[in-house]
Amino acid sequence: MIRSNRAPGGETRQVAPPRGFERYDVVLEPDRNDPEWWAGAPSVLRDENGVFWLACRMRTAEGPRGLRGYEIRILRSEDGIRFERVHSIRREEVPIPGFERPALLRDPATGQFKLYGCGPWEGGPWCIIRFDDADRPDRFVPSSARPVITPMPPAYDRDVRPGGYKNPVILHAGNRYHAYCIGVMRRTERIYHFTSADGEHWEAVGSPLASIMNLDGWHDFYVRPAAVVPLGVGYIFVYEGSSVEWYDPVYNIATGLAFTFDLHTLQDLTPHAPLARSTTPSAHFHTLRYSDWLWVDGELWVYAEAARPNNTNEIRLFRLKA
Repeated sequence: MIRSNRAPGGETRQVAPPRGFERYDVVLEPDRNDPEWWAGAPSVLRDENGVFWLACRMRTAEGPRGLRGYEIRILRSEDGIRFERVHSIRREEVPIPGFERPALLRDPATGQFKLYGCGPWEGGPWCIIRFDDADRPDRFVPSSARPVITPMPPAYDRDVRPGGYKNPVILHAGNRYHAYCIGVMRRTERIYHFTSADGEHWEAVGSPLASIMNLDGWHDFYVRPAAVVPLGVGYIFVYEGSSVEWYDPVYNIATGLAFTFDLHTLQDLTPHAPLARSTTPSAHFHTLRYSDWLWVDGELWVYAEAARPNNTNEIRLFRLKA
């Protein structure tokens, strides 16, 4: 399938989907096959027994945009393709007005599972929240949620700081936890980096005001974190973003790649055009976002939220040859 792509100068050129993104398996569909119902924002891990666990956000078409995520759903799979639901954390159980992307990972010291989420906390700004650790992902307790990354108060009357944090991407590397979050700066989304020794108490890396990636090129409207892929020497930093020239760039999100040695300084590998967009777009949306990448038996397995022609989104698995 050939798709249209807009270069930095505004001209339109025809670009084929990147190798590996032409074929996919559908992992999870929305609960209703109606416009604006979405299944997406996957976070995936594989445990020591080879079992795949997936946490995702389920979204309704009803209610204010930005507050439509009604459930963090936990699913289990023996093969990474066919998943079954084993647990649900509904927003009213926390309680919280709505969810966006969760982050699921394993504590390397204790072996327990960690689950993070995000949402407006107690009527206030968007925060990164954490649930109590559990010995299995189907045992997280909804009422244990509490905020762990929150906006800083202004230092003076006209101080401009991120007013909320959302959509955490969290990993453990170099004896520390690293969290990459969307920071909302005057309604503009950028990437902010935090670290922690215990996964509970976080501090900004470098200036807490500075995004680690610029609004530039095709991602001059938004730029957001998606995943971090270890390479042995350095890491691929998967990001997503949108252009000011796209239809509704708040939701019309595509995926790009960067590289980092130190998990903080990024070199953009796709500065002029995204790596991937949905090959089954609707009339207006080519969204391919919230991707999580992991090595499986020598392949890169990419779980991502993708747009469908009827303006719904589903979770897909793309298997890329290394």
